[in-house]
Amino acid sequence: MYHAHVYFDLSQQILAEQVRQKIIGERADDILAIFPLVPRRVGPHDKPMFEMHFSDNRTGFIEWLDQNRAGLSVLIHPVSANELADHTVNASWLGQQLPIHTGIFTTQP
Repeated sequence: MYHAHVYFDLSQQILAEQVRQKIIGERADDILAIFPLVPRRVGPHDKPMFEMHFSDNRTGFIEWLDQNRAGLSVLIHPVSANELADHTVNASWLGQQLPIHTGIFTTQP
């Protein structure tokens, strides 16, 4: 499983919701879950964001997301027992890479 976090500035909330609705409308079969906009920093994330979960990229979801993210930055990471590695060395970005506050993760062996 993978998580994708789509980041936005508070001035971009309408745009972010439009991207979210487009994902729901056009790629609902690719996503396992999609969550509402979180208009504040939360967890390791440096900006407001919304999150979605998906199984894999067999249908080209990541490429579609890259073409339809409306200039917003997207962090894509696997989900494993090692959250630090998931959000750093095993992560990929669409658009500008943003800071991730890794101090919240427990140290992994």
